[in-house]
Amino acid sequence: MVIVSHKFTLSINAPIIKTNIKVAEMIKYASNSFHALKISFANEIGNICKRLKVDSHEVMEIFCRDTKLNISPCYLKPGFAFGGSCLPKDLRAILYTAKEQDLETPLLSSVLRSNKKQIDIAYKLIKKTGRKKVGILGLSFKPGTDDLRESPMVALIEKLIGKGYHISIYDKEVSLAKIIGSNKRYIQSTIPHISSLMKRTAEIVINNADVIVVGKENREFKDITSKVEENKILIDLVRVVRNPEENEGCYEGICW
Repeated sequence: MVIVSHKFTLSINAPIIKTNIKVAEMIKYASNSFHALKISFANEIGNICKRLKVDSHEVMEIFCRDTKLNISPCYLKPGFAFGGSCLPKDLRAILYTAKEQDLETPLLSSVLRSNKKQIDIAYKLIKKTGRKKVGILGLSFKPGTDDLRESPMVALIEKLIGKGYHISIYDKEVSLAKIIGSNKRYIQSTIPHISSLMKRTAEIVINNADVIVVGKENREFKDITSKVEENKILIDLVRVVRNPEENEGCYEGICW
């Protein structure tokens, strides 16, 4: 693949993508930063493997065979923080193992801190509006699940409540009556009175809020801009709005 600005053309037998100079320049920085990240990641995994007497090259060779998630465009999309019952837990597990082996893993150790920063950025976007009535669209950590464990939206809501914001929440995939086990215990301990915050429809949340935060991709949120009045502010954490430039003034994305 060859990436060029609008001002230049190249005679190369390869796909050519035309873009502006700023985007082309940032792609170069992003590419080399990612390459450096991959090398450091592989090295830290390798260091842990050596201490555990595990073949690091076999681990990474099999790791790279997963072209659906590991070696693919999957996850490489700017947006909100990660959550759920797998990523945070497994990351903590490998960090604990490294600590047991007296190994420093500065790259892996920084991931959870970086993830928390993304929640802080979302909070600052809301705080900047100067408004206290906030509607949340999406509660579980990803589409197609009611899993609330370590959902970044739950963490964001907990922080907003602690700061005195008035919160209303809608998520059609989350039925508090059906939540069981560790999922139920987690949400009850994090937001004990969550049942009073949950609303039956997205329209109720939108109508009762001055700031609407979209925290999960969902088909019913695709035309969200048509449902939000001009005097309200829409904060998009998942790029549900595909053409944000058309909604300047009342719209803000977390990474765009």
